[in-house]
Amino acid sequence: MIRVVAMSAVLAIGSIGQAFAQAAPKPDLAKGQATASQVCVACHMADGNSNLPANPKLAGQFPEYLHRQLANFKPQGDKKPKRASAIMAGMVAALSDADMRNVAAFYASQTLQPAVARDKALVSLGQKIYRGGNPATGVPACAGCHGPTGAGIPAQFPRIGGQFPEYIEAQLMAFRSGARANDPNGMMRGAAARLTDPEIKAVAEYTAGLR
Repeated sequence: MIRVVAMSAVLAIGSIGQAFAQAAPKPDLAKGQATASQVCVACHMADGNSNLPANPKLAGQFPEYLHRQLANFKPQGDKKPKRASAIMAGMVAALSDADMRNVAAFYASQTLQPAVARDKALVSLGQKIYRGGNPATGVPACAGCHGPTGAGIPAQFPRIGGQFPEYIEAQLMAFRSGARANDPNGMMRGAAARLTDPEIKAVAEYTAGLR
């Protein structure tokens, strides 16, 4: 059942990526850099390599994913944003769709300065879950979507290798609680719901060291 749901989600997310590529005009990196320096720099730094674990590293991330997240922080008409964040809602409020595509493309063009894993015991457990999941509790392997090195799949699943472990842990917790619910077909919520606190921390630690 997990494989069937996962495959459906892959097809759905792939369609989103194709629509992005077909419908969007070519992004303007210079304009994206200008937006980044004016709006995003305080939290994510000029090149997308945040130095605060609470704020994700954006450098080298897929532009489709970054654009989708930015768009999700904005309300659509009278509907609430798909991804709730008072801070990010304020940041994207004045950005047009073109602005968001430009800044997403700019950060995607930057070189990631990866975080590091520090706890060997956590890394060992995290590696087992990331590569093989937990068959006893129905947790799927993270590598199935994000790849063995955390590089992700363009236009489908984000790059997570080298991300701050604190940020990965916070997002898994948010998916598990339902506080974050902008994952297509509930894939991340379904996986995170089966993870314990120690497992989440271990996966986050292991992910930080992936290259």
